[in-house]
Amino acid sequence: MAPLNTPPAFTMRQLSTFVAVAETGTISGAAERLFVSQSAVSLAITELEKALRSQLCVRRRAHGVQLTPTGEAALVRARAILHQSFELESDITGTRGELTGRISVGCYPTIGPTILPMLLYEFTTDHPGVSMEFHEQTLDQLVRGLQRGELDTVIVYDLDLPEEWHTAVLTRRSPTILLPADHPRAHSSEPLDLTAMASEPMVLLDTSPSSNHAMQMCGRAGFTPRISYRTSNFETVRALVGRGLGWTLMLQQPRTWVTYEGFEVVSRRIDAPVLDPVSLVIAWQQEAMLSRVAREFIRFATTRTQEHEDGELRK
Repeated sequence: MAPLNTPPAFTMRQLSTFVAVAETGTISGAAERLFVSQSAVSLAITELEKALRSQLCVRRRAHGVQLTPTGEAALVRARAILHQSFELESDITGTRGELTGRISVGCYPTIGPTILPMLLYEFTTDHPGVSMEFHEQTLDQLVRGLQRGELDTVIVYDLDLPEEWHTAVLTRRSPTILLPADHPRAHSSEPLDLTAMASEPMVLLDTSPSSNHAMQMCGRAGFTPRISYRTSNFETVRALVGRGLGWTLMLQQPRTWVTYEGFEVVSRRIDAPVLDPVSLVIAWQQEAMLSRVAREFIRFATTRTQEHEDGELRK
């Protein structure tokens, strides 16, 4: 092992060039991102490979760049090194302790229109030196994003999550049934049994893990739903229900009960069977070296989401 005071044979610029090539998939794409020539990008990759004595990528003319297995492993480490170097610079140069830096947040598509805008707005208002970006993705994509270091943290429902994730609860949501306003059960004072919907067509939010959770809830009630339409779009589900094309199960509770077309929908609490509430959590990799910005955002989101939910309930 080399002593800690021995500088590495590669440079930070070479590492950042390698990450840009990996993320864009082409030499030209990396050159455009970094505002340098393609020859400069190629030279940086060649020098990095010489320094590491390993081939990191295969450059194929007209077919872009493909990482080798060694390159895939190096990419994770390179992102971590660049992340830590940015943290060092940010912490040292921050004015009077001002929070500065960048954070990348992922979330389920259903969470994007509801909780996320409030968190982004208020956090960047409190910390104008922070640059935030977000990605609405499926669970599989979010898992890959955290593993590769492309995302710092994700906001998801506590459903089918990897065991290696750390989580903090933001709030809890109980499943409800969404019905068109003219449905006989929409405004009934009678307790609502989920089994009453067994013979009626269902609109399924067909994105993992929402679809699996919906099927499990129907299974708890002892039936398999008659799925008439499937869509991965949260608002399309509401629109189809508003048109009377079926009912659906929802965890999200938007403030508006009108679809884009102007049709009213009604959310009913499920009285039977008794279904457990689902936690909305913010999650990150166990071994991740979280930045100061990420740590502060996790703390902020955990506190502020519950305050926001409590305020909505009092209205």
